[in-house]
Amino acid sequence: MEKWNLTSNDFILLGLLPSNQTGLFLLILIIFIFCVASLGNLTMIHLIRVDPRLHTPMYILLSQLSLMDLIYLYTTIPKMAFNFFSGQKGISFLGCGFQCFFFSTMAGSEGLLLSSMAYDRYVAICHPLHYPIRMSKRVCVKMIIGSWILGSIHSLAHTVYALHIPYCQSKAIEHFFCDIPALVALACLDSWVYEYLVFVSTCLFLLIPFLGITASYGVVLFVVYHMRNKEGRKKAFTTCFTHLTVVTFYYAPFVYTYLRPKNLRNATEDKNLAVFYTILTPMLNPIIYSLRNKEVLLAMTRVFPIFFSKK
Repeated sequence: MEKWNLTSNDFILLGLLPSNQTGLFLLILIIFIFCVASLGNLTMIHLIRVDPRLHTPMYILLSQLSLMDLIYLYTTIPKMAFNFFSGQKGISFLGCGFQCFFFSTMAGSEGLLLSSMAYDRYVAICHPLHYPIRMSKRVCVKMIIGSWILGSIHSLAHTVYALHIPYCQSKAIEHFFCDIPALVALACLDSWVYEYLVFVSTCLFLLIPFLGITASYGVVLFVVYHMRNKEGRKKAFTTCFTHLTVVTFYYAPFVYTYLRPKNLRNATEDKNLAVFYTILTPMLNPIIYSLRNKEVLLAMTRVFPIFFSKK
């Protein structure tokens, strides 16, 4: 590991994939997923922006989810692909700081936004008569702004700390992006106070929202189960179940990674788990939340008639 020792402020990203044919195949697969996820999320943002029928709280929240997923993708994947193809592993101090900030902002903001989306579905199904008041556009905008502001403040505090702690000789980060816990692992000081703050932050921005979302969908599923309309019950149950599955797919690896004590963490396991919430979930979100939705498909025929016109 001596060859990774640096005297500058730059860091080394040891990466996710091996430098062989298997690694190349996996990277091509990741790039394909990256392209699919980018296309899906950009399509959703464009549809919701140009189609007035989608200017409702549910779809406005979905457009913000797509935006956050795009930032997730472009914060991590391009640098990983560039390093693999170029044979380089370095990342500048400033670049590392940008990755830390944007990734942490998305982690906190998306956790809160998913809670807002679960609340939206809860009110729509369990209290439909109160929906126009409880989920007005004004309330929706406040939820969105609050998610971005809280996520940014939380991220800024963690990023500033991570970039100002003294590091040991090696600045080789055992990850494919500048993840703050991976950075803190290189510190030349006892970081138990910061570990405690990470634990608190994870509970506030990830664990508690996840438990709240699970509880709200549990109530929704109970209400759906007692619906008299069998067709509507089946549709609502399928929608709620798939949404809860994707939410779990996003939250569970995050919570497991960040709530474990430092002495129980494994760098390889952390990198593998990060694939779920940085690559796979951004691809699944537009498919599960939106592109399977009848209203979205109708909007696509209106916005992109050239692809859906009948000969």
